Amino acid sequence: MTMPTTPFSLARISVLASGGGSNLQALIDHFAGPAASVGVITFVGSDSESAGALDRARVAGIATGVLDAPLDSDAVLSLLDTAKTDVLVLAGYLKLVPEGVVRAFRGRLLNVHPALLPSFGGPGMYGRRIHAAVLEHGVTLTGVTVHFVDEHFDNGPIIAQWPVPVLPGDDVTLLAARVLRTEHRLLPLCVAAVASGSIVLGDNGRVHGHLDTPVDVARLFPR
Repeated sequence: MTMPTTPFSLARISVLASGGGSNLQALIDHFAGPAASVGVITFVGSDSESAGALDRARVAGIATGVLDAPLDSDAVLSLLDTAKTDVLVLAGYLKLVPEGVVRAFRGRLLNVHPALLPSFGGPGMYGRRIHAAVLEHGVTLTGVTVHFVDEHFDNGPIIAQWPVPVLPGDDVTLLAARVLRTEHRLLPLCVAAVASGSIVLGDNGRVHGHLDTPVDVARLFPR
């Protein structure tokens, strides 16, 4: 696998994704634009060779790879080491990250989840299942969480959350689209903050630093 060369000062970011890669595209756009001085996406991996995320990466000229053994720490770390990964991002990645990878990337491994954790998280809670559960429980506010990853699904210290309103008449499709738009805004900001050192995970397991986020939900999500 041939890896692109990057300036020393830029964080090298690898992304793992299982699906179409819209969050990946948001990252590609962000690090090609506003955060170009902070980091560069150098590798995209997937547990599925047919994942649309791989196609998006190839179009952008980013090296790709398929994780043939996604639960094997050594196999995953080999790919990430080849990419000289500084920061690892899970963007719609559905596999549990092996403990060895979590340990190796402590404080440098992020995940985005389409709900306000700890609600509506854990094994089996992904995609449309999450939004269906939100609607079934009748909550009026959901949102997006970006967090550091530990050895468990949808766990680990929270970096940032953005609220998303559940509106009258919402179905799963409408709600999912509204939440996804927020994922596309929040995830790149959090990754850039970690890549730049503005956000760090302390030895005490607490997140240090600050990330400015808009709070005017009505303005962000007009009817």
